[in-house]
Amino acid sequence: MNSRKPYFVGIAGGSASGKTSFLRALLDAFSPDEISLVSQDNYYRPAEQQLADENGRLNFDLPDSLYREEFHRDLQLLEAGIPVRRQEYTFNNPAATPGIVVVEPTPIVVTEGLFVFHYDEVWHMLDYKVYLDAGEHIRLQRRIERDSRERGYPEADVRYQWEHHVMPADRRYLQPFKERCDLVVDNDEHYAPGLNALVAHLKNNVL
Repeated sequence: MNSRKPYFVGIAGGSASGKTSFLRALLDAFSPDEISLVSQDNYYRPAEQQLADENGRLNFDLPDSLYREEFHRDLQLLEAGIPVRRQEYTFNNPAATPGIVVVEPTPIVVTEGLFVFHYDEVWHMLDYKVYLDAGEHIRLQRRIERDSRERGYPEADVRYQWEHHVMPADRRYLQPFKERCDLVVDNDEHYAPGLNALVAHLKNNVL
């Protein structure tokens, strides 16, 4: 592996903007020794450390809901060429046994999550910034379908969380960065054109 500093790519998008599928396709476009992924999902604090809203419901859509310092530290370790080991976050599912996620310092390091742009110290580490975009009504419908199918959440609960937690965080901590990103990927229908542009950029300018 090349000993030079990794090229950091930050990818952010609101809930149900299609980040999971986009990231999977991005990683598939390279070999494992060329690209690695650091997800903010694995830096959430446990439920007992999360803040509750005025109705007593836990709000995971706040910058303080994550271990910010540990997230930044792990990116610094990768920058220095040191692998990172992190316990997988299981979204407070008592039936799930968390595994250990190992991230190697590859030439391209992708980091994704709602707050990768909001955390100033992380923003300044990023060499290339990607905003995954989709209409709010499209994202809400995707979220309702996903949370019903994968997590068994009633639609009323999904809508409450969307209105009181998801969208306020989206508008405050994510949307202001859209115009400052290097690439905005429209995923109302499909992300393929944006993905192809990102892959071409990385292959032509990094590897």
